[in-house]
Amino acid sequence: MHFATEEGNSCVGRRVASRERLCYTLHSNKGVVGLVIEIPGRDPIQIQHVVFDLNGTLSYDGTVLPDVPALIRELRQHVQCWLLTGDTYGTGARIAEELGLTLYTIQTGEDKAAMVSRLEGGVAALGNGMNDVLMLRQAQLGIAVIGPEGAAARAVQAADIVVPSIQAGLGLLLNPRRIVATLRP
Repeated sequence: MHFATEEGNSCVGRRVASRERLCYTLHSNKGVVGLVIEIPGRDPIQIQHVVFDLNGTLSYDGTVLPDVPALIRELRQHVQCWLLTGDTYGTGARIAEELGLTLYTIQTGEDKAAMVSRLEGGVAALGNGMNDVLMLRQAQLGIAVIGPEGAAARAVQAADIVVPSIQAGLGLLLNPRRIVATLRP
């Protein structure tokens, strides 16, 4: 499948849906440039970046949760991934390197939202805390993660989708038909 971008560049889409085109990966001569998720009755969601909170989302008490490295490695084949953290445990740089994420250290939730707004293209955001609320609202797709530390009620309210674990959230992005099933009217 070939698709034209707004700039007129040719893109190749990898079909995910079997009967109709619901989700596909955009490619250009520079490699993968994002995901497009077509939800019946809604505008398509284009995702070129995924931003993650660290503590309580990707890690628990400063330790990366099980299966996260492999899932993020797979996700990085489709989108650019970022780690936005206040670095409570001082592990941000090590974990960003371990997971192949671009690190952005923040002080406030406003810093996270500002970073999301600066990223060109669509953004999916995953977080669990009060300082993730604005980021979840700003993103084209906000996913609240109720992990081992729980989740702030306002983060859950700000999200488009709520998941019980980071593994489930990464699974949504890696299998976008699940997003379609959850968000279709």
